[in-house]
Amino acid sequence: MTRLFSMAAAATAIALTPACAQSQVDVADKEAIEKIVYEYIMENPEIIEDALIALSEKRAAEEAELAMAAIADNQDALINNPDDFSVGPADAPVTVVEFFDYRCGFCKRSAEWATQLPEKYDNKVRVVFKEFPILSTESEKAAQAAIAAGKQGKYLEMHMALMELDNGSGFGPEAIDAAAESVGVDVAKMRADMKSIPVQKAVADAKSLARTLNITGTPNFIIGTEMVSGADTQSVEALIEAALAES
Repeated sequence: MTRLFSMAAAATAIALTPACAQSQVDVADKEAIEKIVYEYIMENPEIIEDALIALSEKRAAEEAELAMAAIADNQDALINNPDDFSVGPADAPVTVVEFFDYRCGFCKRSAEWATQLPEKYDNKVRVVFKEFPILSTESEKAAQAAIAAGKQGKYLEMHMALMELDNGSGFGPEAIDAAAESVGVDVAKMRADMKSIPVQKAVADAKSLARTLNITGTPNFIIGTEMVSGADTQSVEALIEAALAES
């Protein structure tokens, strides 16, 4: 390590030497320093890995800081959009926002867990659903169908019915209509509303917000200014419990 510091000091000294003086630096000295550095790296190649890890950690920390700032700047759009559907009391001290896609397998696995969070935490948690259909055109249709069903007071029922559809063959128009009918949705009205500007705008606004927050996958959960990517239910619950402790 002392040798490394010596090399660094020597390199710094050369770098800080005025241009006119640098021209007078003995070429042999420069080559000797370069040789020492080269030999040290070849003898201790792990320092390259250490440097790359440090750089990766630094960039991850910077990205996390930027993400938190973006979330803070968009809190109103995240938790107070009247077009969004939610479960749990409107005045719950903690709000969980979920971005999801109906064709996402991990979203399907965590769907029931997410909808039961208010009950699990004695109605101190509210869950806001953000449609983020990114996997296919069928995802987009399913998102529109859910919002249209919500206009009939059947959002949560339709949400769960769509989550139960098979990813391989269950997302054609007939399957979506059957899911709607199974939970008491007026299918004709749903289909008409799916084409309406408000429904299409609700989906587009959620996708735009996700892009603003640099969300690229599903499911994605936001609690306060913290983001949890993937169906990491333990991390989400840890953040909920920390927020409740502070409320």
